[in-house]
Amino acid sequence: MNKNPYFYILTAFAVSYLIRVLPLTLIRRPIKNTFIRSFLFYVPYVTLAVMTFPAIIQATQSTAAGIIALAVGIILSFIGLGLFPVACACCVVVFIAELFLC
Repeated sequence: MNKNPYFYILTAFAVSYLIRVLPLTLIRRPIKNTFIRSFLFYVPYVTLAVMTFPAIIQATQSTAAGIIALAVGIILSFIGLGLFPVACACCVVVFIAELFLC
């Protein structure tokens, strides 16, 4: 195994650079395929969800409190409440759930 830290830094740089440069150099025309356009439209939302959902569940002392708060947040957002009321309600739910679960 190579223990040179510059090797790892250079590898991370090359991978990051290629991911950003290859689409710019290979795709020069506008994308007309509706499937690819819809796929690219949802990539930021999926990335945010993949980073957020595990953090919601693991940020509490018990996993059950995080899951309950997530369910309450989803229900309240479907009802039509905004971000601030949903976040406050989820905090209250986590506080109450951890009082009874822990």
